[in-house]
Order: sequence, then structure tokens, then C-alpha cells
Amino acid sequence: MKVTLDAPERARWELAAMAGRLRSLEVRLAEEQANGEEMRRERDRERRRLERLRHSESYRLGFGLVSLVKDPVHTVPRIGRAVLRRLRGRRPAGDAEVRRAPAAAQRPPAHLYVAIGLDIAAVREFVLTLQQRLLVSPDHRPVVVTDCPSFALLRDLGVLLEYLPDRDTWEKHRPDRPWDDVLAARLSRLYRDHDTARTIIVDRAAPPTLADLLR
Repeated sequence: MKVTLDAPERARWELAAMAGRLRSLEVRLAEEQANGEEMRRERDRERRRLERLRHSESYRLGFGLVSLVKDPVHTVPRIGRAVLRRLRGRRPAGDAEVRRAPAAAQRPPAHLYVAIGLDIAAVREFVLTLQQRLLVSPDHRPVVVTDCPSFALLRDLGVLLEYLPDRDTWEKHRPDRPWDDVLAARLSRLYRDHDTARTIIVDRAAPPTLADLLR
């Protein structure tokens, strides 16, 4: 039996059906929003977990080892630079505000001692006297220029020794270039290399005493 609905009843029925579909859509939308919010929270948790993993020692060690195996040529310098940055970035425990002065400011100035014409015994005596001077007042870095061929025997005394062949030896092997020019060029280079603040000529006839060096 077919029931015929008049226009108002048909409209009410269609509105009720539409309202039912809207409620179903609203429920589904609410469920999707809840699922989406849960997925976003899960995504954020995974991101935080990933960041913690990337900053962990284990991850960096593993990544470095894998990179070292795949590309050792480029990885070794990169690891070296990372280690240097890590060491430079360290601060004393419990004192994060400590600031270190630049290395150049911490180094005392260099004094160039020109000890030409002294034999091995005289050079050794002068170096020992110079060490005593530094114990009293370590206000500079000594650089001793000597033409003594046995200077290597004195390297263990802790003072930097620079060797220049003596005049006779030089003129015998290189007569084309005056020894005085070689001496001047060598002193000029040492002056630049060590950022020398003072040059002292050691008198070979009367090497300075401790009292002389303290003046």
C-alpha cells in the first residue's frame, strides 16, 4: 500500500532525514578531530624523541662511525673539527661565566739574544744564567741565536735555540753571499716570526751575568 504524503509532511520528513545525516557527519567529524589531535600529539612526541636521540652521545658516535666507513677521506677532518669545537666550548665546572683571555694576550713578549762567537761551554753557561733570570722574573720568552755547531746538545735546557752557521763556515760554502747579509736577514725573520719586543747582543768577551740580565 503506497502512502502519499502531502507537501508539509514530506518537507518535515526530508528535514528529519537531513538532520540525521548532519548529526552523523558531526559525530564522524568529532571522531576525526579527536583522531587528528591524538596523531598530532603522537607526532610531537616522536619529534621530541628524535631530537633527544640526535643530541645523544650514542647517536653521534654511531653516525660518526657509519660516516667514517662510507667516506673516511671527508669524515676524518670533520670529526677533528668537531672535537676541537667541543674542546673549545668547554667551561670550568660550576663557573660558566669564566672568560679566558686570548692566547696572544697570555703569551709574554719574546726577547732575541744574539750570542754569536761563543763556544759550546759559553753558550751553555749563558743559557743557564738566562734560566735563572726567568725563574726570578718570567716576563718574556727568550730566543737565543747562536753560531755554535754543537747547539743541539743544549736543546734539553728548555730555551729556544736558533742556529746560524758561523762566518768562516758560511764564507767557505757560500762565498757569493756576504755573511753579514745572511745574519741581518735571519735576525729580521726571527724578529717577525717570534714577534720580538727586544733584541740583546751578547758580548762574547764578557757574557752577561744574572745581575746584568735583571737590570
